[in-house]
Amino acid sequence: MKVVFITPASDLCRMFLYRLGSKVYGQRNSITGPLILGRILKDAGHDVSVYEELYANVDYSKIMDADVYCISTMTSTAPRAYFLADRLHKETKGRVIIGGMHASALPEEAALHADQVVVGEAETVIRDVIEGKITDKIVYAPRLENLDDAPFPDYSLLKTPCSCANVMTTRGCPFCCSFCTTSRMFHPYRERSVDSVMEELRYYKSIGFKYMNFEDDNFTANKKRAKEICRRMIEEDLVFRETFFFGRTDMANDEELLDLLERAHLTRVLIGIESLNQKSLDTINKHQTVEDIEKCAETLSRHKIRIIASLVLGIDDDGKEDIRKSVDFANKINAYQLQPAILTPFPKTAVYEQYEKENRMMTKDWSLFNMAYVTFIPKKMSPWELQIEIIRALKRFYAFLPSFKIGKIFGIGYGLRRLGIWLIAKIGIPGVNLIANFAKGTYIYKLKHMTPEEIIKSENIGTPATKS
Repeated sequence: MKVVFITPASDLCRMFLYRLGSKVYGQRNSITGPLILGRILKDAGHDVSVYEELYANVDYSKIMDADVYCISTMTSTAPRAYFLADRLHKETKGRVIIGGMHASALPEEAALHADQVVVGEAETVIRDVIEGKITDKIVYAPRLENLDDAPFPDYSLLKTPCSCANVMTTRGCPFCCSFCTTSRMFHPYRERSVDSVMEELRYYKSIGFKYMNFEDDNFTANKKRAKEICRRMIEEDLVFRETFFFGRTDMANDEELLDLLERAHLTRVLIGIESLNQKSLDTINKHQTVEDIEKCAETLSRHKIRIIASLVLGIDDDGKEDIRKSVDFANKINAYQLQPAILTPFPKTAVYEQYEKENRMMTKDWSLFNMAYVTFIPKKMSPWELQIEIIRALKRFYAFLPSFKIGKIFGIGYGLRRLGIWLIAKIGIPGVNLIANFAKGTYIYKLKHMTPEEIIKSENIGTPATKS
């Protein structure tokens, strides 16, 4: 059978300016799920191709003859996924299967647009679903117990741009922050063997990848194992030009680990700082202290490991000054990049259940659940005040002169990349203000000109709680 995998991107992410910003921000990469599932089906004799909308438009006229379409969903891409599913049902004879994080959280909703919905990790069921051996409308996939049983992603199936290989050496996370979706989708925490990881890295070297990402939610969760991976990368000549990873502040407590990370070129890390308000960190179950954050910043700087500082804006215990303090801290520690994200209550997370119970959700337009829009009623400021804080955070961090400082610390190439982000932010921020002031009917306009009660009424989702 001819099988096509599609990873949709939201309207915002398909815009030219957003794609340009993504290109400047880092190397183009592909999510691994469809490439792993595609490999399983290819090995079973099926004709498979994989498309992602994030970096390039897809010419759908060329893939309308498939027997099966597999569409992956994140919450913010769910409306686009449903649009594509409905279109494919209307214009083709192919079956449509929907999976991914959002479909796993709300399978009954996804089932309104699909012939079948796969909940959870699909490796154990994908072949039987495609070949018609499993016919349930909603398929609850048993999790993959031994991660070494999953094949490597097959990049030869990918028909859209990609310059960086993604590697997942674990699934899940030992921690469970209240806003996090991945720790629930991939529960419990599991690890691949180091031998399997080395074999995958060797494969990517052989096909010419120069950049690599470790996409584990927390690559350094098991420090002994992370050190073994780095040590073998160095010994077996499997070091890439640059490797990105996700980490936590507790990595700063292990000098041997930091030395190996530096030598293995794992020199770009996203750290979830989230907030400098200890009460907020405790509220979201972050299991770290402000002192941990400060120590981590100082230690990583000594090892030339560039920090992408991730902040969560809108935690109940944070006010505007807490947010600005966190942004200033990111500047103070010479963070390479800032990733401010408005707290987003994704379906089935603890924070979503809390806000639903408190009647604080303002919308269920899933396209807005991309961490760039305020979708709930904050406690310490108005929705518009929180929305404007993400704009101020970007302006405050991506200034012109600090770009030269970053270039001096990390090299001219990184300084130029920072300048590129500054320029894109300078162009994009006035555009947001124009929409907020003049584009009636848009959600941004509503945030600025309507009360939370009026927004909720316009979004048709119920009655808000009375604020004390």
